[in-house]
Amino acid sequence: MNSSGADVGSSGRRPVRPSQRDLLPQRVYRFRMLGMGLASLPLGLVLHEHQAPIGSWIWAAFTCLLWPQLAYWRARRSRTPFDIELRNLMFDSAIAGSWVALMHFTVLPSVLVVIVATADKINTGVRDLWRRSLPGMLLAILAGGLLTGFAFQPETSMPVLLACLPIMLLHTMAVSLASYRLVRRVQQQNRQLDELSRIDVLTGLDNRGSWQDHAGALLQQRHAAGQPATLMMVDVDRFKDINDRHGHTLGDDVLCHIAAILRHGHGADAHIGRFGGDEFAIALPVTLAEAAVVAERIRRSVEKIDLPQAPDLRCSISIGLAEAGDASTSLREWIESADRALYRAKQACRNRAACDDAPVIVDA
Repeated sequence: MNSSGADVGSSGRRPVRPSQRDLLPQRVYRFRMLGMGLASLPLGLVLHEHQAPIGSWIWAAFTCLLWPQLAYWRARRSRTPFDIELRNLMFDSAIAGSWVALMHFTVLPSVLVVIVATADKINTGVRDLWRRSLPGMLLAILAGGLLTGFAFQPETSMPVLLACLPIMLLHTMAVSLASYRLVRRVQQQNRQLDELSRIDVLTGLDNRGSWQDHAGALLQQRHAAGQPATLMMVDVDRFKDINDRHGHTLGDDVLCHIAAILRHGHGADAHIGRFGGDEFAIALPVTLAEAAVVAERIRRSVEKIDLPQAPDLRCSISIGLAEAGDASTSLREWIESADRALYRAKQACRNRAACDDAPVIVDA
């Protein structure tokens, strides 16, 4: 943690959670340790075969042992760890380029260090980072070539080839596993976003758009197969008075209690949603008579709601019922029919269910 994070903790305030950008040094550190640690095997063998000078061995020790720790330390102590880590990654590419020349362009290990350095840039997810690192890598190849007189020994011996296998296998598997985890996390987040886009946050019921999709599908089944379907519009009686007298928080509690009653006891084929404000909608694959029984059960359950915060509050609902018509009936017409029935229930002193096209009113 940097000093600013420590100050926040000592003052008693809640520590700030680091962003994904600030976590980049920690993610890169593991791959840098793995890649440069495993690269020490082929680098060391090539240097031994070429009888490299002491300077190359010192550079190898810095590359494989000291640089991963130094890069991590630089990023963690900075107030802008993301920016510092980007510079570290650019320097990684320069290091890889220098080794191409210091190994006298030995083909397999030279190609390997370039690929690993580039893969690490891609694995960060930073746009075009790998492309931006190429000029530094090419300059490092040129500088290393000037130091070695552009010595050229491209042949790869069998020991060097075998020494390249661990980094080829383990680093590739590590990058693939990290990418797999990222894909799974994105898929999970997409599922959560899709669910949030369909769910009313307060009540947990379908929101209006999602409910209309389900109700429309039920209406199409009615038209195609002739199965019964009834729409039920539910409105909380005098909900504005509840908010005015007891506050919006308790009003939300009332909506949640009613949503819980609507959610249970109607079968898996019932489609229940919050239509808007204090109004709910239920699409049921049942006849009008069966839906009237369900409506009465719901109405009685709402009457029994007991809120400790407001013991004198008595809740009630009005319900409008409409059975799906023939094939010419649209979803909008079906909803309007249930709305007219709801208006009839409201006009008849509330706390009851009414049908749009029948004189019968289910009384309280």
